[in-house]
Amino acid sequence: MPPRRRAFKVPFTVLVTLGLTSLGGCTYEQEGPPEAHFEKFDAKPPKLDTVWVCHAYGCKEQTPFAFSQADIAEISAVMARVPRNDSPSEERRAIAYSIAWMERRVAPTVGTATDRPSMDFGGSGDPTQQDCVDEATNTTSYLLLLERHGLLHNHTVERPFAKDSLTHWTHWAAVIKETDNGERFAIDSSAGANGENPTVQAAASFYVPDSSADNTPPESSLAPADTNGNAAAKGAGRLTGMLQRRQSLGYADSHTGASR
Repeated sequence: MPPRRRAFKVPFTVLVTLGLTSLGGCTYEQEGPPEAHFEKFDAKPPKLDTVWVCHAYGCKEQTPFAFSQADIAEISAVMARVPRNDSPSEERRAIAYSIAWMERRVAPTVGTATDRPSMDFGGSGDPTQQDCVDEATNTTSYLLLLERHGLLHNHTVERPFAKDSLTHWTHWAAVIKETDNGERFAIDSSAGANGENPTVQAAASFYVPDSSADNTPPESSLAPADTNGNAAAKGAGRLTGMLQRRQSLGYADSHTGASR
């Protein structure tokens, strides 16, 4: 009589876990003040108007840059010129332009003017390149600078967070919270080249949506900003162009900005 074959049985709890995991991603919520993020990556937080700009991936290198009084005046002017009204959404639009301005301002000193969009394996250790950890850390520094000078009226600066899933690399982004309703928004400078407007999107919809209902598209695109807060869009619209770029890089697979 031939030997009986033993069926391989997977425990029910494992099946449930795998099933639930495949339905959504993971969000690494970070409790505490934004300064805790700097400690996590051994990065220096801003001191007065000096920031330490992370580059070379994972904050391997940090170069100090002191914003002058003239710089602060220009940043303040951008924050005042861009908004079309006093709404939180318009303040987020102004934040995007200001972050882009600061990124261009520090680039000649730091050496990151040729920073490429997203990340690639050739960029690790290259002082001219920045990954999402660098970008999230730097954006948080710039946001704290805006906060220090009283330029944020509708938002507070939160600790950066990361998202991933079985099909998505772990991705970090800076976070702000709207003071009126507590909604959080991701600010991601890593999808564009140096000095392009960061993507601003509801945190629940960003990168890996928290649920199928979280499909709010990005508010701001990657179009370069001029000093008047106007985007120099060419060809496709700013949002369309941004999504097309993310799709070409393998990060977006739908009109909502859902990423992979």
